[in-house]
Amino acid sequence: YKKALFYITHRLKCWEESTCKISTSNEQFNQWLKRSLADIIMLLTETEKGPYPFAGIPWFTTPFGRDAIITALECLWINPEIAKGTLAFLAETQAKEFDPEKDAEPGKIIHEIRKGELASAGEVPFALYYGSIDATPLFVILAGKYLERTGDVEFIKKIWENIVLAMEWIKKYGDLDGDGFVEYVPSEKGLINKGWKDSFDSVFYEDGSFPEPPIALVEVQGYVYYAKRKAAKLAEALDKKELAQKWRKEARELRKKIEEIFWCEEIGCYALALDGKKRLCRVRTSNAGHLLFAKAVESSRARKLGELFFEKHFFSGWGIRTLSSLEKRFNPLSYHNGSVWPHDNAIIAYGFAKYRLKNYTLKLLQSLFEASTFFKLHRIPELFCGFRRRPNEGPTHYPVACHPQAWSAGTVFFMLQACLGINFKENHLFLHYPTLPPFLQEVWIQNLKLKKGKVD
Repeated sequence: YKKALFYITHRLKCWEESTCKISTSNEQFNQWLKRSLADIIMLLTETEKGPYPFAGIPWFTTPFGRDAIITALECLWINPEIAKGTLAFLAETQAKEFDPEKDAEPGKIIHEIRKGELASAGEVPFALYYGSIDATPLFVILAGKYLERTGDVEFIKKIWENIVLAMEWIKKYGDLDGDGFVEYVPSEKGLINKGWKDSFDSVFYEDGSFPEPPIALVEVQGYVYYAKRKAAKLAEALDKKELAQKWRKEARELRKKIEEIFWCEEIGCYALALDGKKRLCRVRTSNAGHLLFAKAVESSRARKLGELFFEKHFFSGWGIRTLSSLEKRFNPLSYHNGSVWPHDNAIIAYGFAKYRLKNYTLKLLQSLFEASTFFKLHRIPELFCGFRRRPNEGPTHYPVACHPQAWSAGTVFFMLQACLGINFKENHLFLHYPTLPPFLQEVWIQNLKLKKGKVD
């Protein structure tokens, strides 16, 4: 017991020393920060390739591609080593050949790795499963953001072949019918839906019925657009100018297609998805907000999304719901059709900041902070129910949510970065229109590492 306690204490101390320290004038907010960092450290597992964040306890104590990438993005500014370990692990496990049972195709990034009895016996395909439609472009995005944060060109050279393979997967295998969008079809043994909302009923038409595949999710197109932009910058850093021009041109074309095809004036929102017959699922979901994170939409429509997301049918008072209460399948008790997911809100809040809509970013930070005070140890869970906020009551717990969940723990860091406008370029730290909510008068940041040195 003493040895285990010493190891845990030593590990915690090492990670705290290598991570920038954040403190504020609000002690409750400080408790949220401390708990979130402790949970991130708890979920980090040392692999042969470096630290890798497991997704969550108790259901997802294993490597997930999407979850780890988003967690690494959220924590990139406070400690880029998490991103480096994540990228190295995902590069190592990237699919190199076809395996339909595992949804594996050359260049595709892992969705999930499990080592239980069912997986070992082949009863379920999750021993090495590649079902995510979005992990591959997110991998490229993380690589691009990591280079911006650290200037570590040597590491990018090591995984460059993996980045090229990922981009080739997007082009050759992600776009199933050649229409320029990345789509998926349901798996026989694996997932039916392959975006981050992977419940069987999370993608539907406005009448509640299910669409015919292949399915092109709106947020995935945003990720692909962002991945092409980041890949172009990575190519430039390695002096591959023709490749950079090619990917940048493809990004421009995709952005135009997203605007032309996915925007639905009648609902004032981007449609959830495009089906196999190119019919839109005209449903108002939080998925559209991820286009802001990718900066894939026009400024005027970003403002429209901001107004929409804070109407009563979308905003519960604790956060933006995954689905508008006006939609057929809305259920505040559901996993993906009406609940509030902290990481989802953090991605949208970060997107608002990119469009200088920081009033919305601040509102989301405040609502999630206030929600955190109602959870034990200030530990924000994987998700909570989407019931409207009521006086003198906290958010309704989702009974089987993970506590802790990596990308929920990373939420506070991503949202704080968005508020302060923290960005990096070469050896410079930038703060774009730094703003704080009323409950934070002061924020102190110490030991923030740059390429050459540290800053307080």
